[in-house]
Amino acid sequence: MNLLVDGHNLIGQIPGLSLSDPEDEAKLVMLLRGYAAAKRGRQVLVVFDRGVYGHPQRLDGYGVVCQFARSPQDADTQIVRQLDRLRGRRDWAVVTADRALVRAAEERQIAVIDSRRFAQQLGEKPAKRVRPIPEKRELPPSAAEVEEWLRLFGERDDT
Repeated sequence: MNLLVDGHNLIGQIPGLSLSDPEDEAKLVMLLRGYAAAKRGRQVLVVFDRGVYGHPQRLDGYGVVCQFARSPQDADTQIVRQLDRLRGRRDWAVVTADRALVRAAEERQIAVIDSRRFAQQLGEKPAKRVRPIPEKRELPPSAAEVEEWLRLFGERDDT
C-alpha cells in the first residue's frame, strides 16, 4: 500500500526522534526510505509543515517524495489537497493520528494507519538471514613442522 504521511505527526511518535531536532525531517526520511526499499514498488509521500530556514528541502529519493507546506498553508491543508488528487485511492493509506486528517481520509474512503502503530513498524527491523560462518579448523602440524619448531626452540640439536 502506498503511504501519504503526516511527517511531523509521525516524528512525534518515534522514539529517538524529536521535533526540536533541526534534522528531524531528514532522519524520518531515512527511516521511510528503508521502509520503501523493503516494500518494493510502494510510493511514500511525506508532508511536513514549514521547514527550518535554510533547510535543504531536497530530501526526495529512494521511493520517498517530500513536500514542505508553504505559508500560509500547513501540512494538514496540503495533505487534504493530496487526498483529493489521489488516483487509485484503495492503494493508499494516510499515516497520522490527527483526528481531522483521519476524518478527511475516511470521508474519501482512504485507509488510515495510526502514526503510533506505524512508528512501531518502522522500529521493527526485519530478521536478517545470516549464514553461520563455518569454523576454520586448524590442521595439526606436520612432522616436518614439529621438527622445525623443536629445532627453533632449542629442543633438538642439528649436530
